[in-house]
Amino acid sequence: SFISELEFEHVSEVYVEQAFLNYKLKHNMSVQAGLMLIPMGIQNLYHEPPTFNGVERTNVDKYIVPTTWREMGVAINGSLEEHSLNYQLMLVNGFNGYNDGGVFSGKKGLRSGRQKGAKSYMTEMDFAGRVSYYGMPGLNLGASFYKGESETSKYNELNLDDAAAVASADSSKIGIQMLGVDARYTNGPIQARAQYIVADLENTSAYNDFANSDLGSVMTGYYLEGGYNLLDNKDTDNELVVFARYENYNTHAEVAEGMDANLAYNRTENTIGLTYKIASGAAFKADYQVFKNDASS
Repeated sequence: SFISELEFEHVSEVYVEQAFLNYKLKHNMSVQAGLMLIPMGIQNLYHEPPTFNGVERTNVDKYIVPTTWREMGVAINGSLEEHSLNYQLMLVNGFNGYNDGGVFSGKKGLRSGRQKGAKSYMTEMDFAGRVSYYGMPGLNLGASFYKGESETSKYNELNLDDAAAVASADSSKIGIQMLGVDARYTNGPIQARAQYIVADLENTSAYNDFANSDLGSVMTGYYLEGGYNLLDNKDTDNELVVFARYENYNTHAEVAEGMDANLAYNRTENTIGLTYKIASGAAFKADYQVFKNDASS
């Protein structure tokens, strides 16, 4: 089978979010190849607006993960039904960290380095995976991981027989290790979800010097959210969910030696709102948010 997703965004943009071939090896295992979502956290896999509360996606899933994160590669998906486990293992291209200048930053983390499948290139394969447990009614627990090294177009510009050129190219790359855990729970009208993501970045000191940037060496983010369906037990399939969420994300949780952490990058958001689901794929939303960071009172 062929799976694809086309999105019209921000009035003027059209994006292919996914486009891959899926070949079923047996009833509980398949292999995939093409443009695929990296299985990190909740919202990167389920990023369509009716699947989450709030008008905007959580910023943990914008600046730490970063959603929508998709790359070219191959994957194996399957389930261990006797253990109530789903798994996903992937080999994909990495971020593009340097393209006529550095693209990683303290403010946006790795977000600007997504290749998104268009003219993607790779020098090494990155590894991503996820395991989900669904053995208890209403509960889904997940663990995600990613390990690799960013790409750099500098290799295409330099003579790699030159030792200085090789050193410069190496300075434009970073190592990335990311780990995430998440939970979703539904019981009647009660809905809850939580997520924690940490990204450990290597070679950031050399990268910042080379690219004139301020990328942190550790980025963290988490949120806790609870909701209640006011239409539960009513004669309707619609949902009216009132929810509250606390979120914190810090793209300067740790920085390289000799660099001061920017307190403005330690950001907290409190959100309350309503989600009115009129069908499985359609919802009206409204929310109120309070933003703050450690550099401001």
